[in-house]
Amino acid sequence: MAKLPFVFGPLPGVAPGHEFRNRLELYGAGVHTQTQAGISARQGEGAASIVLSGGYEDDEDWGGVIIYTGRGGRSAESNQQVADQTLTGSNLELARNCTTGLPLRVIRKVEARSGSFYRYDGLYRVAGYWAEPGKSGPRVWRFRLELLPDDGPPGSNPAAAASVVAEEIAAYGPAPRRASTVLRVVRDTAIGRSVKALHDHHCQVCGVQLRGALPYAEAAHIRPLGAPHHGPDTLANVLCLCANHHVLFDLGAFGIAHDFQLLGLPGRLITQKKHLITPEFLAYHRAHFYEPQTNAGQE
Repeated sequence: MAKLPFVFGPLPGVAPGHEFRNRLELYGAGVHTQTQAGISARQGEGAASIVLSGGYEDDEDWGGVIIYTGRGGRSAESNQQVADQTLTGSNLELARNCTTGLPLRVIRKVEARSGSFYRYDGLYRVAGYWAEPGKSGPRVWRFRLELLPDDGPPGSNPAAAASVVAEEIAAYGPAPRRASTVLRVVRDTAIGRSVKALHDHHCQVCGVQLRGALPYAEAAHIRPLGAPHHGPDTLANVLCLCANHHVLFDLGAFGIAHDFQLLGLPGRLITQKKHLITPEFLAYHRAHFYEPQTNAGQE
C-alpha cells in the first residue's frame, strides 16, 4: 500500500457529507491514513483525523459537539475499558491539537439497512481534554471536539499555508463575512470583576499585577463551566490569575492542594479572607487535569 502524504485540515475535492464504502477508501483518499486505528496522528505534530465507529463505550456524539475517548486500555472482546489510558502516543497528539489549534477531520461510521459506510463530517477543533474514570471504571482520556463553521475553500490547508507563503496581486477589499450561530455558556462577568477587585488584579500564583493604562488579570474557573464538567459560575470556583498562569492552569500544568500548596510549581496560592475557595473544586481539577498528566509524564 503506497504511503500517502500526511495532511492537516481540508482536502481538495472532499466536502462534508462525502461517503466512503470502507476504511480502504478512506485511506486511498487520504481522509484517514489508518486502516484500523481510530486516530490518525503524527508524533510531535498532532492528529489529522479520527473515526467515530462506536468502539468506545464512553464516546458521546451530540453532532456539533463530540466527547471523544482516547486510545488504549480497551478489551477487544467486550469493547469495555480494562486498563487506564495514558496521555501518550496518539492521545498526546490529540491534546497537541488543543494547544496548536490544528483542525481535526471527523469521520463517522454510519449503519444503514443496506450496510455500513463511512461519512466525512467536516472539521472540528479540540476545545479541551481531561481524564476521568470511564463507565467500566478505569481512567480514560476525553476530548471535547467542536464543529468548525466550514472547511474553507478547497486546498486551504493550514499546514501547507504555513510552509509556502504566496500572495496574488489584487485589489484589497473587506474580508469576507459569514453568518454563523454559536452556542456558548454565558458567564456572569460580575463574578470576574469581583475576584479581580478582591485581589487588586494580582495573580494568585505569581503575585504579579499586569499593567498597561489599566491593570489586567483574568478570572479562571477551577471546575470548568458547561458540559460535561458543569462547574458553577461562583466566586468559590474562580481564581484571579495572570494570562500565563491561567493558560497553564487550564492545561493542567499545575494544580492546587487542599492546603493551597501549588503542585507542579513552587510556592503556595495567594489567598484572601473574603475570597473563600471550595476545596471540592480544587480536588476536581487535580483529579481531571493535573494528576493524570503528572502520572503520564512519569511513564
